[in-house]
Amino acid sequence: MEKITMLGTGHGFTFDLYNTCFLLENDKQNFLVDTGGGVEIVKNLNAKGFKLTDIHDIFISHCHTDHILGLAWILKKVSGYYIQGYEGKLNIYGNKEVTEAVKNIYYSVLPKKKIQIINEKVNIHTLQDNETLEIAGEKITFFDAHASKNLLYGFETILQNGKKLIFLGDETCNPDIYNRLIGADYVMHEAFCLGTEEEKFKPFEKHHSTVKSVCAEMNKLNIKNLILYHTEESHKNKKELYTKEAKQYFDGNVIVPNDLDEIVL
Repeated sequence: MEKITMLGTGHGFTFDLYNTCFLLENDKQNFLVDTGGGVEIVKNLNAKGFKLTDIHDIFISHCHTDHILGLAWILKKVSGYYIQGYEGKLNIYGNKEVTEAVKNIYYSVLPKKKIQIINEKVNIHTLQDNETLEIAGEKITFFDAHASKNLLYGFETILQNGKKLIFLGDETCNPDIYNRLIGADYVMHEAFCLGTEEEKFKPFEKHHSTVKSVCAEMNKLNIKNLILYHTEESHKNKKELYTKEAKQYFDGNVIVPNDLDEIVL
């Protein structure tokens, strides 16, 4: 059984929600997608019963602070675990902007002893557009999402049950890649706020979507399950409000997770 554990669902400057990141689990193998912006990544992994020693593959979608800086805390902890017997290598995947930033971060903020361990034990892999790799028991194809800001990569994979999962990062999906999405079983797409609160949050100025706008577009592509994340945090009943609006514009199943929610695929 495969499932997603949402370690965070918030946008880049939330306080009560952790920044968007998640684990894709497959038969006790774990693929970590993004790391948020702080040490809470370790806290939330612990809260769900995961140890860093159980994670050997991390993908960073792009080099914004709320996606990459949590990695510094992971590397700090993992470099210590190697001394205590951490088995195997830690693999970090990202586009060319990400991998360059990763190296700059740990060289700048960690002590020399830990840097030496990371250089020996951590594999940093620069992804190419449409590159397919076998990671944590899944064949995953990474692709350039043609974002308008930083170079942003998403990915797609066929799950063990034959269903197709696509992750699109945290920017409104570019129509240039719509053909990749048609008929997908699961699409993970950001939704900054409700359509009724567009004037309040002004998501389009930030290259983000509203629940209304993304649902209307994804509905045209015959998506079966739409997972919405990277949200604002002003509503305690976000799941209820976002789902209600989504159902007005999307005919499939809508999933609006909270932090630490699990999604069985």
